[in-house]
Amino acid sequence: MLTHHDVTVRVRYAETDQMGVVYHSNYLIWFEVGRVELMRALGFDYKLMEIEDDTFIVVADVHCRYHHPARYDELLTVRTSILDAKNRTLKFGYELLRQSDNELLATGHTIHVACNRAGHVKQFPEKYKQAFLRLAAANASRSHA
Repeated sequence: MLTHHDVTVRVRYAETDQMGVVYHSNYLIWFEVGRVELMRALGFDYKLMEIEDDTFIVVADVHCRYHHPARYDELLTVRTSILDAKNRTLKFGYELLRQSDNELLATGHTIHVACNRAGHVKQFPEKYKQAFLRLAAANASRSHA
């Protein structure tokens, strides 16, 4: 059973400062890459979720803890999981690892609210909600094991 999804990103020169260290806001972009690819691994196309189901996953809260710097040209793994799921909210968890030595570079989470195109809070359609709940339950049982 799927508990998380990994995606590889390579640090681009434009993502670093003069010292070759990744600028902090890029981690949030990589979190988004991980989130979209996790949705894809679950069989959902985020773009179609917006178009066909009028469901947008709006960021309500974000947290990132930086442990070690990422640097230019490194290959990184963005590991994304669903930590909690409710009728209207989702909490994604992230780990950013350097592939060469598996060093944990950053951890974080984002909390999202389901909204329609007009920005009104709504419940997730059942097909999404059930998948999110299963993944959150799998991660909860894994973390208690």
